[in-house]
Amino acid sequence: MSPLPPPRYPSQSFYPIAFICTSMSRFGSLDPDLIQSGGCTDIYFPRCEAVLEKAGVNPFVVMEVSVASLPLGFGILAGLDSVMELFDGKPVTVFSMPEGSIFYEGEPVMVIEGYYRDIARFETALLGFLCHASGIATAAAHIVSLAAGRPVFSFGSRRQHPAIAPMIERAAWIGGVAGVSNTAAPAGIPLAGTMPHAYVLSFDTPESAWAAYAEYADPDLPRIMLCDTLSDEKAEALAAARIGCSAVRLDTPRSRRGDIRSIIGEVRWELDTHGYRDVKIFLSGGVTAADVAALRDIVDSFGVGGAIANAPVIDFSADIVEKDGTPIAKRGRRSGRKQVWRLDHRGDAPGDETDQAGGKGVGESSQGGSQQGNPHTGRRVLLHTQTPPPGAAPLLVEQIRAGRPVAAVSTEESRRRAAEEMRRMEECRGH
Repeated sequence: MSPLPPPRYPSQSFYPIAFICTSMSRFGSLDPDLIQSGGCTDIYFPRCEAVLEKAGVNPFVVMEVSVASLPLGFGILAGLDSVMELFDGKPVTVFSMPEGSIFYEGEPVMVIEGYYRDIARFETALLGFLCHASGIATAAAHIVSLAAGRPVFSFGSRRQHPAIAPMIERAAWIGGVAGVSNTAAPAGIPLAGTMPHAYVLSFDTPESAWAAYAEYADPDLPRIMLCDTLSDEKAEALAAARIGCSAVRLDTPRSRRGDIRSIIGEVRWELDTHGYRDVKIFLSGGVTAADVAALRDIVDSFGVGGAIANAPVIDFSADIVEKDGTPIAKRGRRSGRKQVWRLDHRGDAPGDETDQAGGKGVGESSQGGSQQGNPHTGRRVLLHTQTPPPGAAPLLVEQIRAGRPVAAVSTEESRRRAAEEMRRMEECRGH
């Protein structure tokens, strides 16, 4: 961590404190420049900035971003690309876990240092970037894990505002999906999709719709036919298989009261019985994580919508833990700048929180602290002044130094890291 400069209190804000955005651009979306300049923020920030300026108060602070509770017991960090843009050129220094990292309750995923009035109004955007993208990446990683090798595709961008479709698909890709549906996805992410019911209804019969698709669609596209528009699923599946397809797609697990497992089983049985064992089954339409876990033995791939795109946000907060070099924090938070360490496999056993001096790391409490619900994480949260165990690796690394990026954020590297950390976590849980 960089050394503290001497405290000083003159105004460091170079963005107009009185500026409050009251207008929106087209389609209810904000101009990105307003976000970059702090124009999209909670009103109490500019109001209190004005008071701080008049009072001549502007402490040098260290702020940590962390989460107190995680429904799945873990999270995947995403949204760092936007945070890097937000703080580029601003007089702050940022440390964070690399994007795609797994994090747990109570662990700081990011540390920001600078004069408070240079940070305050950006907290709203900072948390929005991290909370939303991390929620989607976490849900995607969880569902991909449940699929146990069956491809999962992100089909849910239509459940959110189109302006954030690139963020949704990028976060889902980091979480491990095999492809995404939205054409506005960042370059390099493979697009996937079949056909809507409206396409099938545009023809006189489903058979003519499938035949046209087989003949005229791009030769590189897989022939996946939607088989539940007008008739029984197994009847349509057989008809599509006779025309020629690589897979049949069933899209109505929620719109009918039948037993979807029984329906899929019937489709599989009839396809196999009539010589179409190589025709796969693709399931979409309101698919949940529980559906993926329950049906992965009879479904070959999944299109998942709201369960990824509408995933609950990660409820991060940003809190001061140090002011002018002195540890301080509000009630319910632990003061002092911290580091998260990954323990070497040759070192202490995962979940052992005893430090070298025989005491306890700040990540442990009577309820388990940052290791709550995760006894095999093999990590430790310590004050940055404490000596880590031999072989331990720091997880908070410098990203921005005094407004200048010193690290790059790569979507593909973030995806690779998330997959590797999910694998490591599952191995630890298996033991």
